Amino acid sequence: MKILVTGAKGFVGKNLCAQLKNIRDGKARNYGLGGKDSSASPQNDRALTVEEVFEYDLDSTPEQLDVWCAECDFVFNLAGVNRPQNQEEFMAGNFGFASTLLDTLRKHGNTCPVMLSSSQQASLTGRFGNSEYGRSKKAGEDLFLSYGAETGAKVLVYRFPNLFGKWCRPNYNSAVATFCNAVANDLPYTVNDPSVELELLYIDDLVDEMIACLRGEEHRCEFDGLGVFPMKDGRYCYVPTTHKATLGEIVKLLDSFAAQPKTLMIPEIPAGSFAKKLYSTYLSYLPKEKAAFPLKMNVDERGSFTELIHTHSAGQVSINISKPGITKGQHWHNTKFEQFIVVKGHGLIQQRSLNDPEGKILEWEVDGDHIQAVHMLPGYTHNIINLSETEELVTVMYCNEVFNPDKPDTYSEPVK
Repeated sequence: MKILVTGAKGFVGKNLCAQLKNIRDGKARNYGLGGKDSSASPQNDRALTVEEVFEYDLDSTPEQLDVWCAECDFVFNLAGVNRPQNQEEFMAGNFGFASTLLDTLRKHGNTCPVMLSSSQQASLTGRFGNSEYGRSKKAGEDLFLSYGAETGAKVLVYRFPNLFGKWCRPNYNSAVATFCNAVANDLPYTVNDPSVELELLYIDDLVDEMIACLRGEEHRCEFDGLGVFPMKDGRYCYVPTTHKATLGEIVKLLDSFAAQPKTLMIPEIPAGSFAKKLYSTYLSYLPKEKAAFPLKMNVDERGSFTELIHTHSAGQVSINISKPGITKGQHWHNTKFEQFIVVKGHGLIQQRSLNDPEGKILEWEVDGDHIQAVHMLPGYTHNIINLSETEELVTVMYCNEVFNPDKPDTYSEPVK
């Protein structure tokens, strides 16, 4: 399959082309698509092959567009104008290019599927009722739908809400990009009304839907104003996964992300959540000097202990370094539990239950060449001994709670 992407250097275009190339080169098999050398069965209509990606943008030539329109098997039309110098450029950039693209496909008799990137503003309802940008997008939609009716080509028209994700240009047409960039780089920003709610679409969810289009698995719908009504035979298409958040909620999350190097606290980021996607977006705007940050090492004659990350609900992870011959631990917990994972060196972990009258000692010999996790059991006093005379013992330690000096739940007791 040869795929033409117009607006390839824009925010959506960059992300889509990157993933299409991953699929083409066999680096992303999770979509059920194969590269040129895919061994997937040709009888499986999900095993599509991405052979070439034609990237059209402002620096491309009419001659290139002509050749690519003749050869392509699918078109993603992402080209458009968002912030022109005058209102007339909206219609020329959004409707005008759409006309050129469809005329070129028509010229070559190419009735391959075509996707159009439109906007919620094309609804021309509510706050978008007098949007020149919306009118240009609506005109492009009508043009594509008419083209489909005339030629029989499959047409996929998407009205995207507010988009966010890596590579989105700040101070342009995305409040999320603007805020992420400002917080990450300590720049001033203004939130006029924190209660304003946005519908937000994450770039990876959008790209997943675009790949689904290649398999003929797009999500169809009809629109009633801004309302989306899923419908198998709908004229329009939509991305089923979006999020709603107020400007105030977004900024609060970003502030918590910015504080993480000091607090070590990883925010709650459940799978699929807006917070998880926003955190990844925020990190993509960090400058080099913030991409790395120092950690507090607690150092003494035995070695060091450094907390790496904290979580709200799942405890913390630390790194422990023991010098040769050193024994650490020699304590027990009521409720707190830990896992010791030796990643370098040679050591011995010992545990003894305080409830065992015989005082039986459990032992595990551990080393960095055979990594395993050993539970420190509640009610068992435990230690870890560096058996080497020359090499440090490096242990990753997980604890189910962040250390609380007011309730440490740690009691000294030698194992033997």
